[in-house]
Amino acid sequence: MFEKIKKYYDSGVWDERRVRDAVDKGAITAAQFTEITGKAY
Repeated sequence: MFEKIKKYYDSGVWDERRVRDAVDKGAITAAQFTEITGKAY
């Protein structure tokens, strides 16, 4: 799931809010959020 979400974020399909929602739903970890966005969760 991480790779899919990263691809969506990098291509602009998902914004930071959607990535944060993925953490809230347990799809990725807070550390993975930081890796994807470059920002602390």
